[in-house]
Amino acid sequence: MNTIDTKTVSDRRPLTFPDFNAVRRDLDALEAARTRGTVEASGNWTAGQIFAHLAAFMEYPFDGYPDELQHPPFFVRAMLRVFRKKFLESGMPAGVRIPRLAAGTTGADPMEFEDGLARLRKAMDRMERNAPFAANPAFGSLSHQQWIQLNCRHAELHLSFLHPPP
Repeated sequence: MNTIDTKTVSDRRPLTFPDFNAVRRDLDALEAARTRGTVEASGNWTAGQIFAHLAAFMEYPFDGYPDELQHPPFFVRAMLRVFRKKFLESGMPAGVRIPRLAAGTTGADPMEFEDGLARLRKAMDRMERNAPFAANPAFGSLSHQQWIQLNCRHAELHLSFLHPPP
C-alpha cells in the first residue's frame, strides 16, 4: 500500500473544536452524511481507524499507555513541553510521526465506521466526566481542561481528513 505524506494533503477540512460538544456535532454530521454515501478520507486511514486512534489516545491515560509510548525520547518530551501551550491552543501539525514506532503512532486499529464511532463517543464521555489520573508521557501533567483541549486539538487534526459526501 502506498502511503500519503499527510503533511502535503491540501484538501483537509478546517475544523475548530472549542469543546467535546463541537466534536460530537461533527461526528453526528459525519454519521448522517454516511447515510447519503461514503465518507472519504484524504489521508492513509479509514474513518474507523481515525475514530479508533482518537479513542485510544483518550483511553490511554485511564487504562495505561502501551509500552512503546511509555518513555518517549528526551528530546521529544522537551520539545513537546516547550510547545505544549501552542499545541493546546493552536492545534497540531499533520504528518508527525512518533520516533521509534514503525507505524509512527499507535491506536489506528482497523475498525468499521460504526464501531469506531461508538468507541470514540464512549471515550469522550468518559474523559468529560473524569479527569485522567496518569500524566501524559510526552506533555506531562495536565489539568482536566487541558486534557479536553489536547483531545479537541487531536480531533481537529484527524477529523479534518474526513470528507462527507456532497
